[in-house]
Amino acid sequence: MKNAWRKDKISNSLPEVFSSISIPKGSGFWRKYLAFAGPGLMVAVGYMDPGNWATDIAGGSQFGYTLLSVILISNIFAMVLQHLSVKLGVVAERDLAQACRDHFKPTTNFILWVLCEIAIAACDLAEVIGSAIALNLLFGIPLTWGIVITTIDVLIILLLQAKGFRWIESIVAGLMFIILVCFGYEIIISKPEINAILGGLVPQKEIIMNPAMLYIGIGILGATVMPHNLYLHSSIVQTRDYERNTKGKKEAIKFATLDSTVSLLLAFFINAAILILAAATFHTTGNQHVADIHDAYKMLTPILGASMASIAFAIALLASGQNSTLTGTLAGQIVMEGFLNIRLKPWLRRLITRLIAVIPALIVTIIYGEEGTTDLLVLSQVILSMQLSFAVVPLVMFTSDKGKMGDFVNKPFLKICVWIITFVIIILNLYLLYQTFFGE
Repeated sequence: MKNAWRKDKISNSLPEVFSSISIPKGSGFWRKYLAFAGPGLMVAVGYMDPGNWATDIAGGSQFGYTLLSVILISNIFAMVLQHLSVKLGVVAERDLAQACRDHFKPTTNFILWVLCEIAIAACDLAEVIGSAIALNLLFGIPLTWGIVITTIDVLIILLLQAKGFRWIESIVAGLMFIILVCFGYEIIISKPEINAILGGLVPQKEIIMNPAMLYIGIGILGATVMPHNLYLHSSIVQTRDYERNTKGKKEAIKFATLDSTVSLLLAFFINAAILILAAATFHTTGNQHVADIHDAYKMLTPILGASMASIAFAIALLASGQNSTLTGTLAGQIVMEGFLNIRLKPWLRRLITRLIAVIPALIVTIIYGEEGTTDLLVLSQVILSMQLSFAVVPLVMFTSDKGKMGDFVNKPFLKICVWIITFVIIILNLYLLYQTFFGE
């Protein structure tokens, strides 16, 4: 099986936490599941970052519940791709970046690395802006200061990694719980129509026929399936100390896939909740123009008549921004170490990642103010969509390669499915690019 990889693996992915979390041997299903649970949540976080909020709010307020089906389809795509990511990490014991470095020529790797860094910066941009907007809504802190604050806080959180990887997973789980509670409350008070929601989960052909709908639909797809998550997941799944043999790997794939699928269902609920909230609150009351986070915040309380509505919304936004920042920074470390084999001190690496995202955010905020940040959010999602194909294609190639994966290679049916998903993603992204630059 080793023949297909050109070089032996030099170092483990995220060496400081590699294989650091023990898995109870011979225990029951639930204890094992809990030991493997964690990485899925960290991946799911990327599926509900502030960039998603912008596309979900626009989709819900303009087209009601129709685009729920797009969120559902994107989530199914995500589940399949994260499963491949788990397989690559467990079987090959390399993250996606390390696998690319082994397989491609140095020039290709360099291009892939640059594209990936741009995607992480774009993603980070969305999170920095999202957190800054939330601080502004909750405490009236000006956006510029909010951006500065969000730069410092993530470094503090990441210091906790020294205490062990479970700390980071617990913080992520705690923040996710806050988001869930906030949206549970929002949905109860916005009283959406259940039948309309169920109808929205069925794909309608007008989504493809109506250019405005298609544009937001692709934005949702781009905001849902995150390229850096594929790198992240293939690495953090290796933090578990499972037996590195066929039986152990089989079990690790089973539990890690279960973990990510359950976590992505949570992410689906949260994304759907944002769209349902926008549809129930704005679309039905004739406020179809609400397209950004600021508008949504201002209009929630007057329309729903509950003063907590806006506050819950802003708290969930802050939790979402913090969460995504954490995982994005970690992904940055994996990508740089994997592609270039450069080992920087983690704090330095994080500082660089932050600054790449913060500087454009600050410049735009100072020059254009609030309007500029909303446009920047949408642009960051378009950039992520473009980058997605460059992460998905290598992942599908490697996991479909018998020489690289041995007995764990993708079965024919899965192979067909993942290539169809890849093809759909590429076609939609080309269309999105065309619309962005040449559309009316």
